[in-house]
Amino acid sequence: MPEQSSMHSYLSWTKERLDEMDAVLASLETKTDQGKTELRRRVDQLMSDLSKRRDEFQAQVKAQAEAGETAIKASNAQLESLWHGFEAQVESYFETIGEQIEQQQATFRKVAAAQANAWREAADKLHYEAARVAAARRADIDAAIKQMRVDAAEAEARLQKLKQAGSDSWISMSSALSEARKAFDQANQRGWDALKRAAFPRS
Repeated sequence: MPEQSSMHSYLSWTKERLDEMDAVLASLETKTDQGKTELRRRVDQLMSDLSKRRDEFQAQVKAQAEAGETAIKASNAQLESLWHGFEAQVESYFETIGEQIEQQQATFRKVAAAQANAWREAADKLHYEAARVAAARRADIDAAIKQMRVDAAEAEARLQKLKQAGSDSWISMSSALSEARKAFDQANQRGWDALKRAAFPRS
């Protein structure tokens, strides 16, 4: 169970990142038909780079999942680096196209929705796994699941508030997504740690 707990946390982390990458690419691809020729070439190159970064991230995730927990721990820093490269490329994309608030907001909405979905899926998966643990330790797990759902609702409310404001820059929207992502990672890890403690209590 301890190795399975780490694997679940890792898989939730990677799925959330991949879902965000897909959301960004889907949002940006809807706007690629617009623009002048020179700008069009630069945007096409940036879109190609974003797709390559996403594919590289996905290939690395698959290789690590097949190799097991030891490989995951050894190369997690590499995935973090790939993720940060993707984020930097998105920022470069928005700098290239200039002040297109509508597209930035559409991208933000899609990424925020991907994050909210990841929260729900992770809490549901944790709930499913918790159901398999002995009833005597159930209270600890239920508390962790409840806290994860509360954290998810708070993060979603903060993102909704920013969505409604509507006039913030991509940098502030990206910062809000990063804060929500960090909260997700922490809540997800706390949940799986609680499940691990319940399944293997110290004597």
